Amino acid sequence: MSYSHQITAGFVPLLDSALLVVAKEQGFAQEEDLELSLVRERSWASIRDRLAVGHFEVAHILAPMPIACNLGLTAPAPRMIVPMALGLGGNGVTVSDDLWRRMVEHGATADLDARTNGLALRRVLSERLSEKLRFAVVHPYSAHNYELRYWFSANAIEPDRDIDMLVLPPPDMGDALMEGAIDGYCAGEPWNSFGTLKRGGHLATVKAEIWKSSPEKVLGVNGRWGDAHPEAMAALLRSLYKASLWCADPANRQTLATLLAAPSYIDRPAELLLPALSGVLPTGGGEMRAVRDFFVPNAKAATFPWKSHALWFYTQMVRWGQVAHSATHQQVAGNTYRPDIYREALKTLGVAMPSASAKVEGALRAETPVGSSGALTLGPDGFFDGNLFDPDRVESYIASQRTDPIGA
Repeated sequence: MSYSHQITAGFVPLLDSALLVVAKEQGFAQEEDLELSLVRERSWASIRDRLAVGHFEVAHILAPMPIACNLGLTAPAPRMIVPMALGLGGNGVTVSDDLWRRMVEHGATADLDARTNGLALRRVLSERLSEKLRFAVVHPYSAHNYELRYWFSANAIEPDRDIDMLVLPPPDMGDALMEGAIDGYCAGEPWNSFGTLKRGGHLATVKAEIWKSSPEKVLGVNGRWGDAHPEAMAALLRSLYKASLWCADPANRQTLATLLAAPSYIDRPAELLLPALSGVLPTGGGEMRAVRDFFVPNAKAATFPWKSHALWFYTQMVRWGQVAHSATHQQVAGNTYRPDIYREALKTLGVAMPSASAKVEGALRAETPVGSSGALTLGPDGFFDGNLFDPDRVESYIASQRTDPIGA
């Protein structure tokens, strides 16, 4: 059978590659007259490089990475656009059993509360000033890195001074934790479940606690290809949106876990994937905990590419010295995410979507119907410390951020 468009997409074997896998395996891409080929990669650097040289047209990619590419922070890099997010949430912070025991002695609890457990970690650090803890993230330009640093800083822990931060591939983190090479890590699923079930780790908190309703991976598109093939890109967005609806249906959970578990995708037992899909996670020591909105593939405008998300990531790049702030850099960051392309592609599906392209992150304290029809519900969103991010006040937000501990 011949198709109108052929698209090759790169992905890293993680739970949040689900929309691409389902679009291919459940026929949603075929419905849009697309031949979708998926290529598994081990590292985010490989994803970026193969997008740059044209091996991939699109990719499952870290939400901040296209911004970093467009700012010239990483090379080789294509000009990239983000016309769609691939869901909300999905990562967590896992610590060693030894560190968790000491955190519990200082007030940590099994409810994964980011404030309570972050302060417990701070108290542990105050007892071992002569030795830093070591935490791993998946890439310097990742939501993992920025959210982990935000969590530390808001609990008066200074990344780089109090914590050694290093980069490891997600599949290596559990082994590094068990061997004592690191004390903790922030990664996407299934690597927290793997760490708690197979490597003696303990879940300390989750992304859904640190920054509610926030993006993890997005669809990164080579800008040159996207400009030249708008119809193919729109067809892909429609197929991915249909896949997000399918992924969100609890009746499909077991089938989804089985699909993702295949050797060509995540290549791990389906039983290791089901906890994150259900939102009931193994926290360590045989305990389980229900986590609200741990991974959201469709609800709450989960696939909408908010410019406010892009701009928050940009503020963190500035905060941690990766790029200097300027009006030009801010514009580049904000324009990387393309809600205009999303709206145009999905209008024929009758999808309820936000009328605005940005929002104040943290303004919605509860689930809130929006729009005249109330067909779309957003929130709760925002940060565990109660701070707001207004995308219209980027400069003042950058100025207000601290890189030294609160109360230091």
